[in-house]
Amino acid sequence: MEFTDLIAPQKYNLTSEIDRFNSDRIALRWENESGEKRTVTYHELITKGKQFANVLNKLGIKKGDKIMTIVPRIIDAYIIYLGALRAGIAVIPGSELLRSGDISFRINQGQAKAIITYKDFTDQVDHIEEQMTSLQYKISVAGDTDGWLSMNALMDGASDVYSTVDTDKDDMAFLTYTSGTSGTPKGVVHTHAWAYAHLRIAPKKWLNIKEGDTVWATAGPGWQKWIWSPFLSVLGKGVTGLVYFGRFHPEKQLQLLQDYKVNVLCCTPTEYRLMSKVDHLKEYDLSNLHTACSAGEALNRGVIDIFKNTFDIQLKDGYGQTESTLLIGTLVGKDVRIGSMGQPILNEFITIIDEDGNPVPEGVVGNIAVRRDFPALFKTYYQEPERYQAAVLGDYFLTGDRASRDADNYFWFQGRRDDVIISSGYTIGPTEVEDALLKHEAVKDCAVVAKPDTIRGNIVKAFVVLKDGYTADPSLIPQLQKFVKQQTAPYKYPRAIEFVSDLPKTVSGKIMRSKLRELELRRAGEKQGK
Repeated sequence: MEFTDLIAPQKYNLTSEIDRFNSDRIALRWENESGEKRTVTYHELITKGKQFANVLNKLGIKKGDKIMTIVPRIIDAYIIYLGALRAGIAVIPGSELLRSGDISFRINQGQAKAIITYKDFTDQVDHIEEQMTSLQYKISVAGDTDGWLSMNALMDGASDVYSTVDTDKDDMAFLTYTSGTSGTPKGVVHTHAWAYAHLRIAPKKWLNIKEGDTVWATAGPGWQKWIWSPFLSVLGKGVTGLVYFGRFHPEKQLQLLQDYKVNVLCCTPTEYRLMSKVDHLKEYDLSNLHTACSAGEALNRGVIDIFKNTFDIQLKDGYGQTESTLLIGTLVGKDVRIGSMGQPILNEFITIIDEDGNPVPEGVVGNIAVRRDFPALFKTYYQEPERYQAAVLGDYFLTGDRASRDADNYFWFQGRRDDVIISSGYTIGPTEVEDALLKHEAVKDCAVVAKPDTIRGNIVKAFVVLKDGYTADPSLIPQLQKFVKQQTAPYKYPRAIEFVSDLPKTVSGKIMRSKLRELELRRAGEKQGK
């Protein structure tokens, strides 16, 4: 693959990739927890998207504007994205796990003109107390909500004739927020050109999507990984996507893989771990599965062996970020090296450098870095160029992770350069959890780090110093956990809390999270050694 193959035409809208398949070809097979099923063709999906583009324009939302959406794994999610992007409107993805404060921050910082929310999630928006001066419309999806416009009603009678807006390749398509080690979440700006490059990398070099495949990528809308795979990699390749709207159960996931004869699976290591523990695993028929990929955190050897021995399926690791596409992974046609992250998708753009910006020799640990002219790298952090510059070293953007490489350019993960926690595929900034805990009347000080966990890879652990007059009683732990769930997205809450008398700090008073991480790693090692 040449560099020029990844460069989009100057005038480009990513929906043109999907329009190529405008036919009765099946785009999505949808099923929910109750067993209801729907099948949607490419023509139906594209037509509905055009209707929604007209809906947005009629409300006065036009090219260059932004909308936020909080919608789960339903067909409407695809319609919303297709309609907005066709109209040149950027989408701010939002998870249903976000709380009022998370939502208002994204609306205000992202200057969203509308929020489009699934009917069951509207309460969090209605409870927002902050002023949201940019917000003009609230639209309820899949049902009516008092005080909200109804997507169903707006779509009823809307024209399905729409000429795609003349967008430039550098126009914003997505504004996705990601956690950082300090401060507020960062708004990652992806252009239409990013989608062009992504489509020519991940589906071919990693997911191994082939004509006629059924692809199940389990990520939910609201996450950049949904844009990566269920949305772009499926629809941009004209194959059929499986969408399941229901709670995760490993037995159900295996049954769906069998029933829908899935050819490509992409899910988190946690999902693979839990599936591997299912009794009578051999009774499931996964013979149609030719590719099984994993991203979000490292896979462990035991799970890899179980899938290989049971189904003759080699689980493939993948590494990327909200800021990029797939950067490193077990690539199509390449040997698997257990424990390795895999190889860079393009050697000339992804490397390992030292603190001076120089590539390191094989076997030496350094910073995973991406050349800044890589076409599938984000443009900047929205309205915060200084945060982008802080992650730049010379010609490279630093991912924040460290690794070494061997003679064959396989990368071997060594840990985070910073304090970000990755748990069950979720990226969690410790500051967000600490800020929530510090609002509790009993908490004087706290520090949050990753604690190794056999199922989730890591869990969030909080070391808490209590105020005078409060006792380190075990009954206080669930109270603090519940409090954090009310303050921020529930997946961020500390699954483990330890009360301490003080925290390790530098002379200037900065908490040394590294010391606490080392403590947890040492404890995990001692536990395994027993």
